[in-house]
Amino acid sequence: MTAAGFDFAGARVAVVGASRGGIGAAIARAFADAGAAVAITGAEDAPVAEDAGRFPYTQLDVTDTDAVRAFAAGHDRLDVLVNCAAITRRGEEMAPDFFSRVVDVNLTGSFRCAEALHGALAAAKGCVVNIASMYARFGSPKNPAYGASKAAVEQLTKSLAIAWAPDGIRVNAISPGFIVTEQSARSRQDPVHVANVEARTPLARWGQPADIAGAVLFLASPAAAFITGACLPVDGGYSVV
Repeated sequence: MTAAGFDFAGARVAVVGASRGGIGAAIARAFADAGAAVAITGAEDAPVAEDAGRFPYTQLDVTDTDAVRAFAAGHDRLDVLVNCAAITRRGEEMAPDFFSRVVDVNLTGSFRCAEALHGALAAAKGCVVNIASMYARFGSPKNPAYGASKAAVEQLTKSLAIAWAPDGIRVNAISPGFIVTEQSARSRQDPVHVANVEARTPLARWGQPADIAGAVLFLASPAAAFITGACLPVDGGYSVV
């Protein structure tokens, strides 16, 4: 999927959590290909080599409120905020301290960024696209913190959509299915798991980060001007089986 058909010339976009070359990076590249001025953040010292120098980059800990507000202070107007920062650790999320860390990054981090950039989004009558997960709807025995945090991201999306509609801000979410990323690498080491995913998915494959990017551009575009509070599944049909 490409940015073809979308025109974001002159738009200002921030993608939070785009340093590792996965979904966030694919979204940033798609917006840039569609003409937007894109700034990205990540937890790493620098983004992947492909994006180094292409985007203004800020190393950002989304659990640090002061750091998030400092990042937001550099944006007086913002057309699109994409909240993509997230962590998970398959099979290790029953530890209460790590559970709390996952929720702080995935849920509260998304809220911190949206809240800090509210003024810039309101100035542009912009929109927020949060990245949730199909695990917002399914139980996840090996990723309970991730699943709980993403379910809460979906609820946060609905609540902010109502709260910020008077400001002209739309808030939506994408719910990805099984996507080939660094984050899913551990689970993809299990051939039975990989085969089971492909067998259940009507489109019979794992998704690629670019599959998510097109849906994000749609939700951020004028074509979605009457859509807010929605969570769009992008999972090859996995959730309908």
